[in-house]
Amino acid sequence: MSPRDHPSVSPSATTVVRMVACAAMLLGGGFARVQAQQPTPLVAITRDSAISLALAHGSRAAIANATARSAAARVREAGMFANPLLIASYSKSLPQYHASVDFPLDFLTLRNLRIAAARSTSEAAQLRLEFERAAIRLDADTSYTLASARRARARLSLRNAMDADSLLTIAEVRRSAGDASDLDVDVARISAGRARNLAAADSQAAVAATLELQQALGLPVGQQTITVADSLDVPRLDTIVAPDSLAPNATPLSVAAAQRDLQAAERTLALERRNIWSGLALQAGIENHDPTGAEPGILPTVGVSIPLPLFNQGQGAVAVAQAERDRARAELAAAQRGSAALIARARSDLIAASQRVARDRQLVETANRVARLSLQAYVEGSYPLTTVLEAQRNARDTLAELIDDLVAANTAAAALRLYTGVTTK
Repeated sequence: MSPRDHPSVSPSATTVVRMVACAAMLLGGGFARVQAQQPTPLVAITRDSAISLALAHGSRAAIANATARSAAARVREAGMFANPLLIASYSKSLPQYHASVDFPLDFLTLRNLRIAAARSTSEAAQLRLEFERAAIRLDADTSYTLASARRARARLSLRNAMDADSLLTIAEVRRSAGDASDLDVDVARISAGRARNLAAADSQAAVAATLELQQALGLPVGQQTITVADSLDVPRLDTIVAPDSLAPNATPLSVAAAQRDLQAAERTLALERRNIWSGLALQAGIENHDPTGAEPGILPTVGVSIPLPLFNQGQGAVAVAQAERDRARAELAAAQRGSAALIARARSDLIAASQRVARDRQLVETANRVARLSLQAYVEGSYPLTTVLEAQRNARDTLAELIDDLVAANTAAAALRLYTGVTTK
């Protein structure tokens, strides 16, 4: 707050010029630093645009998408019919030429189980792709929130530095008038210098947070090219939790993926137990070339190939499948417990942070009023300088706490949005 805001103060023209010059130097220095660091215009992006960029350019989504496509291709592979096998032979016994074709019959015993297991695996991969995309949204949303908070802190620090310079000017004016001591001026000068240092540090932290946001969005990080357009606010619960997540048959994505894994493991176990009949085949062929003429022409042959599990009943593969089934069952139980705990914690954090934000806003209004009145009282000679500094520090700390609680609320909201992403059976 500057002296010209108070009618009771009548600073000289020199003082007014000094104040204007100080503010111009501070603002001009800040703008000069920004222009030196950012030769190109910054592009303002919204939170939704940032999430879209992260989904489009992020490597995590590409990896998860490739995994889902691979699992879908395995479903197609599992549904393929085995190729027949042509067998040609020669013997000295008559007829001498033999040719037969083996037609595998695994489609009667194994194909359906193979397709079911592959389909469950594909569904699990697709659900994990959706969860991975939701996790990317969480990372982008959190990075955007931190960048917005750092920008708010930088603006707060710049405003505090300007207020500190104004207070220093007021102290000098009062000393010139004989109403303040050199100690007051020195204390105000120290406060102004610390405020400038804090403003410079917060400005650099805001640039660093924006560069981290660019990295999360898959953009170049050599220099700052974007700036956040949305300000911090408390998200409403009804805009976070999708209506589908409130349905009785709603299942979180992580739990649904674990359920599909268990289904795939159970079907794989059934497939391994029946796999001893994988060699079942139907044979059809012909025989000819009898030099004696006793059996002239082409003679048809038909038969069946049946596997004999004498030495290997597939117990090793069955044991492996059983172990995988047990692990999938344990992972499902862990996913159910973990998902419920994460949802409850995120919901509790959001409610608590929202309540703190509501109280912080009231405290900020009160602290600003106290700081304004204390400054006015100091100008009028009623309060000492230390009281003004304490009031301004309380106002700064209260506003900083509001920013921190807004970050906590938005982070909890993003986490709740991730954990309540559901699929309906």
